[in-house]
Amino acid sequence: METVNKYLSGAIVPFAIVIFAFMFIFLLRGLPLSRPSKMIKILFEKGKKGEGSPIRAVIFALAGTLGVGNIVGVASAIAMGGAGAVFWMWISALLAMILKYCEVVLALLHRRVREDGYYGGAMYYMKDYFNSCHKFATGTVFSYIFVVLCLLNGGTMGCMIQSNSIAASLNEAFDFDEKTIGIALALLSAFVFFCKGKSLFALCEKLVPLVSILYVGMCMIIILSPNGEILESFNKILNDAFSFESAGAGAFGFLISRALRFGTIRGLFSNEAGCGTSPIAHATSNTDSPCKQGILGIVEVFIDTIIVCSMTAFVVLKNEDIIAKYNSQPMLIVSKSFERELGSGAVIILSVCIFLFAFATIICWGFYGKECVYFVNKSKLSEKIYYSIYIALTFLGAFASMDAVWELADFAVGAMVLMNLYGLWKMKEEIKRETLASFNKKELPKRKL
Repeated sequence: METVNKYLSGAIVPFAIVIFAFMFIFLLRGLPLSRPSKMIKILFEKGKKGEGSPIRAVIFALAGTLGVGNIVGVASAIAMGGAGAVFWMWISALLAMILKYCEVVLALLHRRVREDGYYGGAMYYMKDYFNSCHKFATGTVFSYIFVVLCLLNGGTMGCMIQSNSIAASLNEAFDFDEKTIGIALALLSAFVFFCKGKSLFALCEKLVPLVSILYVGMCMIIILSPNGEILESFNKILNDAFSFESAGAGAFGFLISRALRFGTIRGLFSNEAGCGTSPIAHATSNTDSPCKQGILGIVEVFIDTIIVCSMTAFVVLKNEDIIAKYNSQPMLIVSKSFERELGSGAVIILSVCIFLFAFATIICWGFYGKECVYFVNKSKLSEKIYYSIYIALTFLGAFASMDAVWELADFAVGAMVLMNLYGLWKMKEEIKRETLASFNKKELPKRKL
């Protein structure tokens, strides 16, 4: 699996993201990225409130992305790929913004309605495309493969890696036993999924902004301190970004260099742009315009990777000796860095942040998985069986070894990106038609969905 991921996430996926991102930028004539004032206006525009609101949908999507990827994932990328990995996180995020926009627009154009509101995702627009070509069997197989990969990613990155990070953080801060933490997380997850399922969006809506402000504020105290060394960190990132040290010289060596591989794939873990997963959350929005929601998808990527991931990177890069000492333990890299900069109390605050971030991600990915199961089988029994398995994995993740889990997650993300990019490009005319029709008017039009 490691060899497969070396080429899949180290060469094929980064190359595909770059090519498809530029093709879509050209296809859409630079929209919507060329209209920053329009995007800012939409961000502060008063929209529908309550259950199914556009803002609630994007916050729920952020719950799935703001988690281990922003903290442990960044430390892991730097430990394995060097400081240059941060540069490739930024590049992958900037290019992936347009891909996020496209997949969100398609998700809203192809979503469905049921008694509890709208629902949809990449598996629906993929199946719709093949059905429109009268390739019904191909559409079923293609969308089902995507669903399996999404469930695999949810079981690894969505819950096991999250619960492992929670356990490691609480063990470091309070010396709690990992299995005890696993039991507590399983019970808490079971309560949320089986007893409070209808309040998932409301719970994440409260958790995500609160913990984001707390975490970013703590990072800013370190970065803006007299010895914050932010310029030195920038130099490390830029100097190391084009290093061929890990893969040898030459163009192909560059493509599979560790900085590029781990920066790109951990960036995707963080913002999920191009994966086809967060459109599941965006599809629940009651917005009257797919393009408006697509712009909120761009904002989601910016907040997640450009802001939050960068905060972690600048804190970690100040402490190269800690990176070297705990190279295979990214959670300890982060906690020891915060402890050195802000004292032992910071470890407690960090553990709270990680718990809230990671638990929100567990909730969100539980919802994604439930929607994937619903796509295949709409019975309540299937949903209960799925939640039971997901909760069991959450328990196991607290104390299991993560090496193989990370490899499986890397593979699932890479494969999902390639499948989703194929679907986006095949349906490019829909995206183009909707975008040009919207931005050629003074106001984005209302659309009955």
